[in-house]
Amino acid sequence: MELRQLRHFVAVAEELHFGRAAERLHMTQPPLSQSIQALEADLGVQLFVRTKRTVRLSPIGKEWLPYARRVLGEATTLPELARRLSRGEVGTLHLAFVSFVGYSFLPRLVSRFKHAFPEVDIELNEATSNVQIDGLLAGELDIGLMIPPPNRAMPAPLGYVPISSEELVVAMPTTWLEVGDPAHATGTVSFDRLRGKPLILFPRTGAPVLHDLVTRLYADFGAHPVIGQRAMQMQTIINLVAEGLGLAFVPSSMCSLSPAGVTYLRLRESAPTIEVGMGWRPEEAPELVRKFVAFVADEIARPM
Repeated sequence: MELRQLRHFVAVAEELHFGRAAERLHMTQPPLSQSIQALEADLGVQLFVRTKRTVRLSPIGKEWLPYARRVLGEATTLPELARRLSRGEVGTLHLAFVSFVGYSFLPRLVSRFKHAFPEVDIELNEATSNVQIDGLLAGELDIGLMIPPPNRAMPAPLGYVPISSEELVVAMPTTWLEVGDPAHATGTVSFDRLRGKPLILFPRTGAPVLHDLVTRLYADFGAHPVIGQRAMQMQTIINLVAEGLGLAFVPSSMCSLSPAGVTYLRLRESAPTIEVGMGWRPEEAPELVRKFVAFVADEIARPM
C-alpha cells in the first residue's frame, strides 16, 4: 500500500464518483479505477460498492476513511517535522543525573530549557556517574550530569564541561546533639567530634569519587572511618541518618531535604568539595543535544 493509493481512496470516498475524483487528482479515470482495485486486492477487503450508476462506501470503507485521512494528514507534516528535528526544535532528550543534582540545579535547568523549547521532551533518569558514562558510550544517553572521573579523564569520544561544585557537609542525627549544643547556634562541627562515630558511606564501586573524598578526609585528620552502613542513594542515606544509624558527608544541596531527625552542619575545618558537570558525545551529537549543551553553557554564565 502506498500513500498515493490512500489519496486515491479518500478522493473517491469524498466525491463518490470516479470521474470527479479523477479530475480532482489530475489524472484519468482508468488508472484511478485500477489503483482502487489494487488497493482492495492488497487489503483483501471491499472498500466500495459499485453499480453501473453509483459508487458508495462499503461498511468497511466507511470505518476505514477517517484512519486514511489521519494518515494522510500526518504524512503531510513529515517533511516539516524532519526539518524541525534537524534544527533541534523537537524530539526527545535522554538525560541522566546523579541523585544530588535533583536537589540542586537540575529542576531549574529543565524548567528553563522547556520554556525555551516547549516541544522537546526530556526523559530524566537518575544514575550513578559510571552508569552514565557507559550509557553515553553505548549511545543510550544524550546527556549525563555526573561527577567526573579523577582529573576529568573522560573516555574517548566523550566530552565534559564542569557546571558547579559543592562543599560536603555533615548530616548528623539530631539525637546526637544536646539541647543548647553550640553546633545548633554555629551550624558547624569540628572533625574531632566525628571521630569514632558510625559513618554511612557510599560504596566505592558505585561512587568512587565521593567515597575517596570522604575516606581521604578521614586520613587527613589521622582517623579511620567506622563504617556503620553503606548505601548508594542520597535520599536513602539521609533517611538512615534520620534513624540514628550514623552520620554522612553529603553535598550541600542535600540540605534542602530535611526530614525530622537530621541536622546539617558545616565542617569547622576546611571541607572537600565535589564537582558536577555535563558529559556528552560532541562528535556525534544531533542538533538537539548541541542546543542543550549550548544552553547549559549560557546558564553556567548566569546564576543557577
